Amino acid sequence: MRNTIFSWLFLIPLFQILLGTGVVLVSGQCLADQRSLLLQLKKSLKFSPSSSTKLVSWNQNTDCSSWKGVSYDRTGYVIGLDLNSESISGKFNSSSSLFSLQFLQSLNLAFNNFNSSQIPPGFRNLASLTYLNLSNSGFAGQIPIELSRLTRLVTLDLSNLYFLKVRPLLLQNPNLAMLVQNMTDLTQLYLDGVNVSARGYDWCQAISSSLPNLGVLSMSNCYLSGPIDSSFAKLRSLSVIRLDRNNLSAPVPQLLADLKNLTALHLISCNLNGVFPAKIFELPALQTLDVSSNGLLKGSLPEFNHDRPLQTLVLSYTNFTGALPYSFGNLGMLSRLDLSNCNFSGPIPNSMANLTQLVYLDMSSNKFTGPIPSYWMSKNLTHLDLSRNALSGPLLSTNFEGLRDLVYIDLRFNAFNGSIPSSLFALPTLQKIQLSNNHFDGQLDEFSKATLSMLDTLDLSSNKLQGPIPKSFFNLKRLNILLLSSNNLTGTIHVVTLRRLGNLTTLDLSYNNFSIETSGSNSSLSSALPRITTLNLASCNLKNFPDLRNQSRMFMLDLSNNQIGGEVPNWIWNVGNGSLNYLNLSRNFLVNLEEPYVMSPGLSVLDLHSNHLGGNIPVPPQSATYVDYSLNNFSSSIPGNIGNNLTIAVFFSLSNNHLIGSIPDSICNASYLQVLDLSTNSLSGVIPSCLIESIPSLGVLNLGRNNLRGNISRTFPSSCGLRTLDLHDNLLEGMLSESLANCKMLEVLNLGNNKISDNFPCFLRNCSNLRVLALRSNMFRGGIECDKANESWSKLQIVDIASNFFTGNLPPKCFLTWSAMMTDEDDAQAQLNHLRFEFLQLTGFYYLDTVTVTNKGLDMELVKILTVFTSIDVSNNRFEGDIPDNIGVLKSLYVLNLSHNALTGSIPSSMGNLTQLGSLDLSANKLSGPIPAELASLTFLSVLNLSYNHLSGRIPAGRQLQTFSDDSYEGNEGLCGSPLNRSCNSDETAGSSTPTIAQKHSHSKAEVNWDDISAVLGYVVGLGVIVVPLMYCERWRDWYYKYADQVVFRILPQQKQARRRHGRRVREIRFY
Repeated sequence: MRNTIFSWLFLIPLFQILLGTGVVLVSGQCLADQRSLLLQLKKSLKFSPSSSTKLVSWNQNTDCSSWKGVSYDRTGYVIGLDLNSESISGKFNSSSSLFSLQFLQSLNLAFNNFNSSQIPPGFRNLASLTYLNLSNSGFAGQIPIELSRLTRLVTLDLSNLYFLKVRPLLLQNPNLAMLVQNMTDLTQLYLDGVNVSARGYDWCQAISSSLPNLGVLSMSNCYLSGPIDSSFAKLRSLSVIRLDRNNLSAPVPQLLADLKNLTALHLISCNLNGVFPAKIFELPALQTLDVSSNGLLKGSLPEFNHDRPLQTLVLSYTNFTGALPYSFGNLGMLSRLDLSNCNFSGPIPNSMANLTQLVYLDMSSNKFTGPIPSYWMSKNLTHLDLSRNALSGPLLSTNFEGLRDLVYIDLRFNAFNGSIPSSLFALPTLQKIQLSNNHFDGQLDEFSKATLSMLDTLDLSSNKLQGPIPKSFFNLKRLNILLLSSNNLTGTIHVVTLRRLGNLTTLDLSYNNFSIETSGSNSSLSSALPRITTLNLASCNLKNFPDLRNQSRMFMLDLSNNQIGGEVPNWIWNVGNGSLNYLNLSRNFLVNLEEPYVMSPGLSVLDLHSNHLGGNIPVPPQSATYVDYSLNNFSSSIPGNIGNNLTIAVFFSLSNNHLIGSIPDSICNASYLQVLDLSTNSLSGVIPSCLIESIPSLGVLNLGRNNLRGNISRTFPSSCGLRTLDLHDNLLEGMLSESLANCKMLEVLNLGNNKISDNFPCFLRNCSNLRVLALRSNMFRGGIECDKANESWSKLQIVDIASNFFTGNLPPKCFLTWSAMMTDEDDAQAQLNHLRFEFLQLTGFYYLDTVTVTNKGLDMELVKILTVFTSIDVSNNRFEGDIPDNIGVLKSLYVLNLSHNALTGSIPSSMGNLTQLGSLDLSANKLSGPIPAELASLTFLSVLNLSYNHLSGRIPAGRQLQTFSDDSYEGNEGLCGSPLNRSCNSDETAGSSTPTIAQKHSHSKAEVNWDDISAVLGYVVGLGVIVVPLMYCERWRDWYYKYADQVVFRILPQQKQARRRHGRRVREIRFY
């Protein structure tokens, strides 16, 4: 879009030059009456003498033939008047002396400001006009019918640049047909920005029937609709078509391929659909083709011959697919190529090295693979963007050899590896290098002439670079932005070395292995970096706050994940002199805020989570949109007026503190909240009903693990936008309100461990997005079979209704409709992701849902719920009857717990189809018969409990079932064979007495961060090996959190690429 605007700005004066060449310019004495009329015109116009270059030369004491902007014929009559860009303002009417210049053939009043006045009808007097340009001159309102009398017009320009936000001209009464019906000589028509509001048939017929000689049609942003009518084919002389930003909502017509004189076709952002006609690429005179920003437009690139004159090809933001043909290199005249944000794939052909005239190349956000070709023959190349693809291989110095005009290079979000050639930094005109989110490794070499470099942006973040930062980097005197975060860089950086980067405005050194020395008399960052606005030093081994007291421009400051202890100094709130917008001090060892303090009035993001802060809760400033105080030691009550300072906040978390008291009603004043997390505290009282009834934007409400009492709200509004409602581990009672069904976007419902007494919530049948249903440890009763309700929960992945009073049979149809549990392994891994709620979407912030599942008597909190993790737990209820045989369709199920019920019959052999099953508990039922041999094929099974049933026969042999202890089979007198010490050939039974069913496993608690975990990672290692250390050793937990992603990405490398393509996530706001 930006490029289109600049193209317009360039072309308009060019058109004025070209179109004005028909005016005869002569010298000599002009006629007295013409001179008088011109002086009257000047007197009537308001203009700025300091800005004028033409009107100021109209002096009655000089020969009028020398006046600028005026041309005459041989007899002295004025035939041309060019007053464009003369800063003329105000209005003029039909009595103006302008309309007495009856011999006038060319009039240009473009780029002035007539203050939204209407075009005066007096233009009818200028019957000799062949050229009229009123573009961008501030006229507004209906175009008068009098313009239609200018029958000699060859060029008419009434356009207005749409981005100037002026009142538009209207062409409705008269309409387009009435305006042009007598202009049969017209060859160039510019109506851009004029509100024509016509249907496809009408505007096409109006033009094709009246303008047979039309060569240029420019009607961008005219409120035209489509489709383009077949009558358009009559315009055989058309060379330029520009219809950008009209809602044509139709395919590109094939008839355009028959316009052999066409040199330029612009159909930007027209809501085009269908398949683009490939024959248009073959038009013999076509130089410019731009159909960008039409997301529904499909197509592919054909083969290209050597004789194609194409110079500009822009297909960005369309749905063009396929590979680039090798013949693409035949487009020897191509200077601008923009294929960004399409769906092209395959390698970039080496033939592109033949595009010697190439100046601008953007192929970003596609699916290109393989190495990049050398562009050494494209000596004129200034802009190169191949970011967000799947390109790989090393970068060679020959790739960019000789590109002495290159200004911009962007290769972010690919899979390039190897070292970065130092010659890239030495290109003389290069200003921006962006190579982040690749696999570059090794050390960065020094390079010469750093002090002469034009570099202002250098982004090497999120790679695998090692060693120290080259000294050359600190000689880049013009550098504004330096991003080196998330590498393996080492060494110590002294503040004094940063002084050489005096123009630096953004510095990000986060997440490396070096230290920053901020102590000493010459270590003030404020004096070293006087222009700095963004400073990110997360995980830089800082032990103290760097001195930023005199920093006056700071906008963003990130000191998270360091070793800073003690107080938060009160001077930090004055950093930036009130301009500080983002402050992240999370994951340090801070204990309190130094008094007195007044928070920065412009602070929008305040992140203090994971410290040791105690005492009273600091009230955030009224400008705050994101506030995170979680995982601290705050022990006070929530300030009663805190909601008055959260009126524009979208995220607020006080979770995992020691808060007491009730939830203040003022929190409901935060009417824009999307996430409210007060979980894991000691809050009491009732839940304010306004939380649910008065905040329609709320997407996540987590009040779990408190001491809240009373009923859940009886009124969920029809506008309910909740996606997560987590109230588990409280003292809530009563029944669920059926108005909860208004929350149609609900994905996570966790009401476990309360005192709710109700039937199964069949009324949630319309919540088709439901993924997690946790009702465990309440007093729910009755059956769980619903009419049509279960059929709508196709995304359900975690069902936990354990420890209630449910009765009846397990409904077979549930298992046939829970589609999310039926996904094949390959499909499940392809969709590997976390269940999360995104907010402030332009920033990448998101909230990760949590839920607790029980496995082998152990409660495990899934702090990050994979969208492929599936679990069913109906244990400790009163279900009876057979286990439905169709349970075998749930082939992606990981955890199945049917224990402690009254189920009868045999274990279905179809359970052998549950190939992803890692935990199976059928204990304490009344199951009988043999153990199906198919269970021996469940190779991922690491937890098995079949105890206390009436099973009989030999335990199936194999490498799986014999790996479990006797406990998995005890209480089944009829079972024999390994691992039991009971031979199937003997009538003797085990001598040891068996414990009773009532001797249940004790429950313990562990927090497991299942970060991108898969079945292999979760169960092969074994719960016993992983969980216990995670319970009792903080170092193990930290190690696990750090490396879980890496393990999964080695198992599923395609997921790493998918994560990288999705975009960079801000580390400091991932929620644990």
